[in-house]
Amino acid sequence: MTRKSATSYKQTKQGILPRHEVITLEIIGTKQGLLILKRLSSQNKRITQDLIKELHRRCFSEILLDEAGKFRVMQVMYSGKEAPHFSKIPEMIKNLCEDTEHTIKHLPKRDDRSYINRIVELLVRFQHRFVFIHPFVEYNGRTARLLTSYILMRLNLPIIEIKADKGDERKRYIKALQKADDGDYEKLENIMSRVLNESLAETIKVKR
Repeated sequence: MTRKSATSYKQTKQGILPRHEVITLEIIGTKQGLLILKRLSSQNKRITQDLIKELHRRCFSEILLDEAGKFRVMQVMYSGKEAPHFSKIPEMIKNLCEDTEHTIKHLPKRDDRSYINRIVELLVRFQHRFVFIHPFVEYNGRTARLLTSYILMRLNLPIIEIKADKGDERKRYIKALQKADDGDYEKLENIMSRVLNESLAETIKVKR
């Protein structure tokens, strides 16, 4: 007799839902977020605390009870370590936004040989710092990856998809983030460089 695997459940705004229904809401929310960011990118909107909060709210308000769009006001653990104290989140996010905008403004020209490498470095540093700060109770990784795509939209580059939700791909991504915690960005840069170059190659293929 085959034993069926247990189904996990989650308390959401729509009630207690099985995992597969939560995943559907996550997919819908992420797609909605990309549409919002595409519109904002045409206006070259800067990344700010308000933009980050609104993106999180619009993407995950159908899942989270009261936490969507709000910085956490509690201590949480992730990947076996404690996140920075919640009282530091506003300042840390403000600094991240300002540093990111400064880097975007001072990127080399597109025909510079170092351009793509600088883009990879920018995306890696942003994504790692965001996840490290862990500003929300949930969906920090997804929000970080959405904002990474937003940076690419503003630079008129194709968006990327880092598959980090399950299995070995998630393990590799988490391990790369953990290495970055220790100042070693090589693994995360390798992941970012690979998916960005794949996306660029696909875009070139479509245009031919």
